[in-house]
Amino acid sequence: MKSIKELMNLKGRAALVTGGGGYIGGAICDTLAELGADVAVVDKLDEPCRATAERLTADYGVEALALVVDLTNESETRSVCDRVVAGLGRLDILVNCAAFTGDADLEGWVGPFETQSPDTWRKALEINLTVPFVLTQSCSEALSRSGNGAVINISSIYGMAGPDLSLYEGTERGNPAAYGASKGGLLQLTRWLATVMAPAARVNAITPGGIERGQGEPFRSRYEARTPLGRLGTEEEIKGAAAYLASDLSAYVTGHNLIVDGGWTVW
Repeated sequence: MKSIKELMNLKGRAALVTGGGGYIGGAICDTLAELGADVAVVDKLDEPCRATAERLTADYGVEALALVVDLTNESETRSVCDRVVAGLGRLDILVNCAAFTGDADLEGWVGPFETQSPDTWRKALEINLTVPFVLTQSCSEALSRSGNGAVINISSIYGMAGPDLSLYEGTERGNPAAYGASKGGLLQLTRWLATVMAPAARVNAITPGGIERGQGEPFRSRYEARTPLGRLGTEEEIKGAAAYLASDLSAYVTGHNLIVDGGWTVW
């Protein structure tokens, strides 16, 4: 029987993380590299993408690629797997973390349902749902060859539950329909892929709750009162979930949604 340390070891494996230059994506990149995996960091922004890759090599001694990619371009997205295999020699782990989250200034995004725009709806579904479909499809052969293929999709509590709009009253924050629909679709895609890609590869999801980003009042106190653990989460608290689902710690787990939300969804 292998030890826990042996089951966690990712040395000799290669990972691809979209949104790797971001907060959660960066934390996942660090996790996989710390466990020994070489990592391809994919992001649309050049500077954070390259900075993350350089940090992984400097801090963990692994090989890291920085791939600046426009994931809304299907041909670019489909080329990513071949670039990773050419650069790292293989692909064992795919993390679909890149997400369209919009902001309060984006027209047709935050606001009453009647004002939400089909254009922003399409943008959210493109990045949050279509891109994971296309990328996983293009990586499926490489993941099947791995012998340890693992896909991790990053969803959201709003892919599981309807929004409590009272949290946002009197703030510039909101909860667009497109975000919840796209993240809910990603969870169903996870279940679908888990059956289709088995037994060659496992497919699971991580669903984070609210993550600390310096949110102001009154949103913060309302959110904390709504959460059994009484606080927002941190990127560090996603690392354990990523380590579990990427490694042989979860070798008999597929189609699972690992919720890291401080209890938000238990109510």
